[in-house]
Amino acid sequence: MIYRPVSARLPVPAGLGRFLVLTTVFICAACGLVYELELVALASSLIGDSVTQASVVLSVMVFAMGMGSLLAKRLRGRAALGFAAVEAALALAGGLSAMALYACFAWFGQARLALVAFSLAIGVLIGAEVPLLMTLIQRIRRQDAGGAVADLFAADYVGALVGGLAFPFLLLPVLGQLTGALFTGAVNAAAGGALVLWLFRGDLSARARWGLLVANVLVLALLATGTALTGPFERAARRAVYGEAVRVAVQSDVQEVVLAGGGGSGTPLALFLDGRLRVSGQDELRYHEALVHPAMAGPRRRVLVLGGGDGLAVREVLRYADVASVTVVELDPAVLRLARTDRDLAALNHGALHDPRVRTVAADAFEWLRSRPAGEAPYDVVISDLPDPGITPSTKLYSQEFYGLAERRLAPGGRLVVHAGPVGARPRVFWTVEATLRSLGLATAPYRVEGGPAVPGRRPDGHGAEPDDWGFVLAARESISPQLPVDRPRLRSLDPAELAAAADAAERGREPGLPPSTLMHPRYPE
Repeated sequence: MIYRPVSARLPVPAGLGRFLVLTTVFICAACGLVYELELVALASSLIGDSVTQASVVLSVMVFAMGMGSLLAKRLRGRAALGFAAVEAALALAGGLSAMALYACFAWFGQARLALVAFSLAIGVLIGAEVPLLMTLIQRIRRQDAGGAVADLFAADYVGALVGGLAFPFLLLPVLGQLTGALFTGAVNAAAGGALVLWLFRGDLSARARWGLLVANVLVLALLATGTALTGPFERAARRAVYGEAVRVAVQSDVQEVVLAGGGGSGTPLALFLDGRLRVSGQDELRYHEALVHPAMAGPRRRVLVLGGGDGLAVREVLRYADVASVTVVELDPAVLRLARTDRDLAALNHGALHDPRVRTVAADAFEWLRSRPAGEAPYDVVISDLPDPGITPSTKLYSQEFYGLAERRLAPGGRLVVHAGPVGARPRVFWTVEATLRSLGLATAPYRVEGGPAVPGRRPDGHGAEPDDWGFVLAARESISPQLPVDRPRLRSLDPAELAAAADAAERGREPGLPPSTLMHPRYPE
């Protein structure tokens, strides 16, 4: 049996009614894309590996949209009521999705199941919109199916463009992830409810009108309550993730920066970036001594630190009196600011970023290296203190192209040292970093040191293998071996014998034959 829509009784001329329906399509499409981007962004932040999370969200949602389109066929007989119900449910699911994902991560340590569930639910509801809207627009004025579909999809795609641009440039910086999702849900509910309750009110019984009105008011009230509670919710969730000693929480344009502990809290200072522990005052000294001092065995007047905005690698560099200048290239200015102004972090780095020999640059390390003029003075030492190579956004900073740019900045006899992730937990990633450096014709000297109970790069959710070591690769144009400078300052956690053993320990686990990682063929994560 073929369903043939009956012309609707409208309070406005057909042309205006059609325009209002297409405007609603535009708004709903913008909201739908915001929900998708919100799920991808939050999942990448909480779970990591943005490529995988984007693939999961988009593939599940596209599949669910197809299912929603099929299910909507049953609602075409009461298209107006069905569309209003779908939009109310979509506003609630989409608006609360970010808060629900963050709650699952904070209190249960697991957000993957919630991510899939919300992707399915939101996808089904978005998929149900188009058949119902197609029915409504045909009820206003019958036209050929091709023309109606073209108009509908044109409004849908333009709305998706606006939503896609509004998310990173308006909603995220102005409202943040949680409030942005809640606000989007409110807009979604208001648009869908207003269209049906006013334009298509003639299709509804009095009971249905009151039911829809109450349902939409409840949805808006829930979203408004969620908006009012975002502040206390975020504070409670941070305490659940980072412990009770959270002192500073900053959402920069790049990431969430959290400082916990230190001072009189009785717990070591900890710096978290997007939920990942990057610095622990309990054992950071061992990490930074192992990273910096083997690279300082040679000329070292000019030093470049890529990453390391916390100032801790710079602290170790400045222990050598013959260092004339240090350039720090850190992506997030908020990290640089905290390293200078936070009392506990500045005490830990010994005020390194206030030293007159230090120059800081807030920039992407890849772009900064690429923009260097040919005649600029090279560096004796380049220290790559960057996020773990197993994190997808960092893959370009562990690529052949990136190391090629860094190698061009090395002076004759210069040395490059790279933090390459844990050897024990992710050996393939570590040896891919080493193979990528060797692919440029550089001589390499890998080494590993054992970590303590709190390792930079460890996830606080307790899932997956916890790294128990740090892996490093020292590289130069000529043959090189990891050794400490003869004139080194007194080190508290590393000596020449241990460094030699660290090199032997790494070499025993070598994985030969790995291809280098490039921008076109990234080999991370595992």
